[in-house]
Amino acid sequence: MANRPIAPHLQIWKWGPHMAVSILHRITGDGMAMVGLGVLLWWLGAMASGPDAYATFEMVMGSPLGMVVLVGLSWAFFTHMMSGLRHFVLDIGAGYELDTNKMWSILSPLLGILLTAGFWALVLLK
Repeated sequence: MANRPIAPHLQIWKWGPHMAVSILHRITGDGMAMVGLGVLLWWLGAMASGPDAYATFEMVMGSPLGMVVLVGLSWAFFTHMMSGLRHFVLDIGAGYELDTNKMWSILSPLLGILLTAGFWALVLLK
């Protein structure tokens, strides 16, 4: 039993962008599930409760804190989507080359930021 190898742990592995984007994928998914579900249920409840409740919802979500929540949710959505597309490509057997994997690991969160900025530019300019 003394000759058995020990399991690798975080002190052995070298951190890279592929690990960070995988963890970010999990965090954004959990954030959308918890925060996004709360906002969705509040929105649906406000619509069902009448004009006063909906006006309260609009007021809170239109405030600076509400906008931070909405921008954060959209960032989480786009980042999760880009990371999910990266994982999909890996699942079909492509993109395992080290340089390709590193490039897409870096690009997927950046594309999430760009898509979020583009989305809010469209929303706020209309």
